[in-house]
Amino acid sequence: MIDNLKKILNEDQDPKAIEKITAKLENLLMWNEEVGYIAVQKKPAVTIFPDSIVVTNKRIILCKPKNLGLSMEFIDYDWDDIAGSFVKEGILGADFTFTTNSDLTHTVDYLPKNQARKLYTYAKEQLDLLKNPKVATPVVEEVKTEAPIETPIQEAEVEEIPTEEVTLYAEIMPTPNDVIRDTEVEAPISEEKGLAHLSQDELFAKLQNYKKLLDNGLILQGEYDRLKSEILKYL
Repeated sequence: MIDNLKKILNEDQDPKAIEKITAKLENLLMWNEEVGYIAVQKKPAVTIFPDSIVVTNKRIILCKPKNLGLSMEFIDYDWDDIAGSFVKEGILGADFTFTTNSDLTHTVDYLPKNQARKLYTYAKEQLDLLKNPKVATPVVEEVKTEAPIETPIQEAEVEEIPTEEVTLYAEIMPTPNDVIRDTEVEAPISEEKGLAHLSQDELFAKLQNYKKLLDNGLILQGEYDRLKSEILKYL
């Protein structure tokens, strides 16, 4: 532990006193408890068994030798029990004093001034942490999302299907005029002289032709009856 405390020791501290204290602290420190600073009393007269004060990240520990240094008394106070602390500097040294929430006051006198100042600074930091605890915010790594690569949309190849020539239905469906043209239509015979020169077969064919015209709605029933009567005269 001495190696770990080298950074907080200075020439004003008695190495032998520090060695005795740290040997005792090895069995007193709790899990995850770290020593922040150790201050050792230095009176004007020769002090064989000085008092010491230890500050950790969890508490303040007062170390007082007893029975000519054969034993040591430890009194500790958690930081949440500490109401405040202050330092009073004099000609022969400084006094470090702290008070508890139960109005108890403890003072360690005849401390080197620089040690008392470091005690006060460390105590101030711990009390500030209690009042304003630092909430560890998880570091969220910024995830860089790459924008999706837009792939050009390829135009679908449209297969050209050869179109077949479509004949208009108008060209297929016969018109009434075509029906009239395809059907042999003879003008009504008004003169008996024209029918007299026809044979029986020709007269019968004309009669059938007139019947087709009647069935197709091309002539009226009265006209058909007139033509029929004229042909029947010669049959």
